[in-house]
Amino acid sequence: QVQLVESGGGLVQAGGSLRLSCVASGFSLDDYDIGWVRQAPGREREGVSCISSSDGSTYYADSMKARFTISRDSAKHAVFLQMDNLRPEDTAVYYCGKGLGCNRYLHLLITDFHTWGLGTQVTVSS
Repeated sequence: QVQLVESGGGLVQAGGSLRLSCVASGFSLDDYDIGWVRQAPGREREGVSCISSSDGSTYYADSMKARFTISRDSAKHAVFLQMDNLRPEDTAVYYCGKGLGCNRYLHLLITDFHTWGLGTQVTVSS
């Protein structure tokens, strides 16, 4: 069964860190790009980051550059999103999905990627 499962969310104070995991099953991470999106209450989903399967290129939304780091461990069938210096506005449910076409146009993750997991809640208190 092809699926992605997110974990690692939680409650953290502003300035803290969390490391999200996205574990893949039923397919190889070498064959698909992986992207992260998030959705805050009352807001639309927004692209966060993605990592290319072909060359490992990574892309980040402007507000997350220098704070978030995406990485991939094919042996563990997992993609990670290290989030540092978290802000209250980062509060959202974070989802990972797979597709082809990881690039700087992160809004396209929402329409072009698929097999989204159930998400993991990140709450940042001020």
